[in-house]
Amino acid sequence: MSTLPTRMSGFVLTGHGGPEMLEWREDLPVPQAEAGEVVIKVAASAVNNTDINTRIGWYSRDVTTATDAVTGTVDSAASWSGAALNLPLIQGADCCGHIVAVGAGIDAARIGERVLVRAMSSRTRADGTMTIATFGSECNGGFAQFTKAPSHDALAVQSDLSDIELAALPCAFSTAEGMLQRAAVQAENVLITGASGGVGAAAVQLAHLRGARVTAVTQGSKAEAVMALGAHATLDRDAVPPADSFDVVLDLVGGPAFPALLDGLKAGGRYVTSGAIAGPIVPLDLRTLYLKDLTLFGSTHQPDNIFEDLIRIVERGALRPAIAATYRLRDLPAAQAAFAAKTHVGKICLTVAGAAP
Repeated sequence: MSTLPTRMSGFVLTGHGGPEMLEWREDLPVPQAEAGEVVIKVAASAVNNTDINTRIGWYSRDVTTATDAVTGTVDSAASWSGAALNLPLIQGADCCGHIVAVGAGIDAARIGERVLVRAMSSRTRADGTMTIATFGSECNGGFAQFTKAPSHDALAVQSDLSDIELAALPCAFSTAEGMLQRAAVQAENVLITGASGGVGAAAVQLAHLRGARVTAVTQGSKAEAVMALGAHATLDRDAVPPADSFDVVLDLVGGPAFPALLDGLKAGGRYVTSGAIAGPIVPLDLRTLYLKDLTLFGSTHQPDNIFEDLIRIVERGALRPAIAATYRLRDLPAAQAAFAAKTHVGKICLTVAGAAP
């Protein structure tokens, strides 16, 4: 086995704010594997809302606006978990790469495996409470040449998908799969908001695989591309969903449209959310909730089977992520600017220089 370098390149987040808070460094220490861990040479990563939202401080309870309207300073407890970040931080919730070193207790035969890192890891404490950590938030992530993870969170994948395509999966597709499993989506009528984004496009594909009849909410200019992912119909994002028409709503947008989404559900319908980019504070008429016998789900925690199920879907060749654009990691600020412009469909990915094992 070749000796690992001691230094690497990557971006560190130095505080909450604009892209100026991302600092490119070429002297970062290469992580060392502790017991139960593996070191991964990163081949590709991707851009996600969670990385940007963490940077701008949108998760702070002081912020009540849409993600594109955050101004001023925020308190230190502005990570998605409500805790302060350990800065400087290497972000990057997505990682595809190859294991290059292992810690004590891990079989050295894992070295060389192509792996995806679980974006959200949960463990039960001795007292029965649960701790949840997001890769690139509660620990360093994939925006550098090397990273490390617990061995059980680095899952080997056998697929003909490229590193870039695989890197599109961990955060967005796990979030979408978690929502679908939380709401027990089957072959039924499903409305998906934000359907052109990373999670929304993933939800369209994964719902389609379940036999669901998907109506995707998106801009008219993106309708054709979203239909190609498996949607049966599209609805312009400014249009009002037809009343009493859907068994399930998967909402990634929130904001002022929330009441109309509940109106669009059939009696006994289910609403599940894992995002609120249009605004986290929404009006709710409780009569709609109880008179229609609706069930509302929040979806963040992902049991381990979510990512494992996703890997199995990929390995049987049933899924190919939509890649909107690819940037070099060094161009992360430009990639995040393109992401924020919201003119794309699918995922914006990042290649990491010198990543071949």
